[in-house]
Amino acid sequence: MRNLFSEIPLTIINTRIMADNIRKTQNTIISPIVFLIILMGSLFIAIISVTCLGHIEITWFQVVKIIYANITFQKEFLAELDDVLTVVVWDVRLPRIITACAVGGGLAISGTIFQGLLSNPLADPYTLGVSAGAAFGASLALLLNIGFMGSYSVPLFSFLGAGATLMLVIFISSSTSQLSSHNLILSGIIVSSILSAGISFIKYIADEQVSVIIFWLMGSFASKTWTDAILVSLILIIGILICLFYARDLNLMVLGHRTAAALGTNIRTITLILLITASMIAAICVSVSGIIGFIGLLVPHMMRSIVGPDNRVLLPISMIAGALLLLTGDTITRAILPHEIPIGVLTALIGGPFFCYIFRKQQLERGTF
Repeated sequence: MRNLFSEIPLTIINTRIMADNIRKTQNTIISPIVFLIILMGSLFIAIISVTCLGHIEITWFQVVKIIYANITFQKEFLAELDDVLTVVVWDVRLPRIITACAVGGGLAISGTIFQGLLSNPLADPYTLGVSAGAAFGASLALLLNIGFMGSYSVPLFSFLGAGATLMLVIFISSSTSQLSSHNLILSGIIVSSILSAGISFIKYIADEQVSVIIFWLMGSFASKTWTDAILVSLILIIGILICLFYARDLNLMVLGHRTAAALGTNIRTITLILLITASMIAAICVSVSGIIGFIGLLVPHMMRSIVGPDNRVLLPISMIAGALLLLTGDTITRAILPHEIPIGVLTALIGGPFFCYIFRKQQLERGTF
């Protein structure tokens, strides 16, 4: 009885803490719902706008007409248009654009989950070695010239490498009682170091294949098809639904495991579910696009400063913002720069200094109090 009554004040206090966090979210700069609507509208406009850009100039009206005709299967609307324009919009540009949006949204969701789950502001989709596992699998497939599934052999091996790495990290860091975020991060660093050495060895013995491996590792959306776009989008939809279902539990876990357990949260089970979900989202994104950094690290930080820490709001907003950010970066490399460069290089060049600025600014603000 003493333990039961001793936990009641703790539960009341923790509930008030959670209420204070929700109140902070409600008192942010802009209403989260309004901000989400603005982001979704901006993403829709951006998709139509960037589809017009390229070596072949296409108008807004033509793009909308082509999309509408293909979605509704009313090909008669395209009778007056050149067949080349239809192919460029529907078969070349849109699959790449949708894939970029889905990958950006997936990496942002993974970063948000990892930062909340591991209680580490520097966590991102690659903290647990998922990207290193994907890169090792893809490098191995390229080295051995495995092509039994055609162009999907490399993404398949990349995904399998990421999944195997995640299982290994969980096995190394798990104990009989709980999953420690500290152990997960250390295990991820150890496994990533080993896999990075393996990738370096593969590049050393690859000979003429080394340029292909390096190009894949730098990340690109070139030559993406509707199969890639639909696959990543489907995994993204399933993943965001699972994450939103457990968003309230993630909010409680951010307050501390003891707090979450007192409020009825099954910490080990939910941690495993969210960990596997976020890692698989990141794995499928990396397997399709290659290594693209800083999206999962920057976007959650930026959105959290605008809409607050409530993951029920932060997750969908981060997904749309990540899609918009990566779409912008891919458009710069595809249609604005004189020569296309790998998107992973651009995100690193822009995201690295920007994150240093944000981190330094936070450190200075903390030092003033």
